[in-house]
Amino acid sequence: MPWTKVLIDKAEFENTLGKQGLRGLSYRAALLEAHTQLLESDPAVIVIGEGVDDPGGVFGSTLDLHKKFGRERVYDMPIAENGLTGVAVGAAACGLKPVFVHMRTDFLPMCMDQLANHAAKWHYMTGGKVNIPLVVRSLIGRGWGSAAQHSQALYSLFTHIPGLKVVAPATPYDAKGLLVSAVRDGNPVMFFEHRWLYDFTGYVPRESYAVPFGQGAVRRAGKDVTIVAVSLMVYEAVKAARLLEKDGIDAEVIDPRTLKPLDEKLILESLAKTGRLVVADNAASFNGFSAEVAALAAEKGFGLLKAPVRRVCLPDVPVPASPELEKAYYPGAEDIAQAVRLALKA
Repeated sequence: MPWTKVLIDKAEFENTLGKQGLRGLSYRAALLEAHTQLLESDPAVIVIGEGVDDPGGVFGSTLDLHKKFGRERVYDMPIAENGLTGVAVGAAACGLKPVFVHMRTDFLPMCMDQLANHAAKWHYMTGGKVNIPLVVRSLIGRGWGSAAQHSQALYSLFTHIPGLKVVAPATPYDAKGLLVSAVRDGNPVMFFEHRWLYDFTGYVPRESYAVPFGQGAVRRAGKDVTIVAVSLMVYEAVKAARLLEKDGIDAEVIDPRTLKPLDEKLILESLAKTGRLVVADNAASFNGFSAEVAALAAEKGFGLLKAPVRRVCLPDVPVPASPELEKAYYPGAEDIAQAVRLALKA
């Protein structure tokens, strides 16, 4: 569908928008629209957490919702991660559908007991009698000198926990559609947003819609190498594909959209076509999502591989605060392109 296209530069977006007559929204505006429509359509939905009613509205994604829906349904909570997560889990167990904004992923481990041992397990331990329809929104990725405690992407921790679903939308279309799916799912969903995506713009329908879990997307078709990229790295992968195109290399870019459940079929179908795999992640490589994709290729697609799997991830050191060190620390399009070149030489 036309609005699922990944748009990298503003001119391309404006030209296509004019031709197609479709509506464009930023990532932040798409999230805000999803919240608004969910609150309007379902009285059980509440939006709670850190900064949801402040003047910035979580980078604009919850802006003025408390004015429209009242503070009984949209309200701020103190910075006490374990306690406020317990409130959200309890509210979900009692029949509400909390969208809980836990601003920094770095501090999600402080409420791991609530998430891993309570929210994730209640449905199973009650024989299906109790659902926990909880969505936890959390920010990942680099800041502006935010350093080691405010810049991490820890979503792989939660893919390891049975009972939790984990999503990482890259486009505004997916941000809205996956949030709708998460609220409707009926059990806990971890919803990770890269802070650099909020100004990215794409096509978003006005009506409410759901993007199914477990269905990835081909962001760019190709025949020489498969690049599986997560969240912000989808855009870097598309840029890398454009760089590689100048060398006569045709790269396919896969956006898994949901990390758990994972669209294994899409990745393996692409690998069957290309025979080479590069994984681009926003986190460290060891025991991370990139390792899971590499394991998938080894276990179910070994005979398809023409070369070892390459991974483009963060160095295994804490995130630096210095802007100059940040430039060296975070991989980008050229790093992905170089990994592809090495895969093709192998």
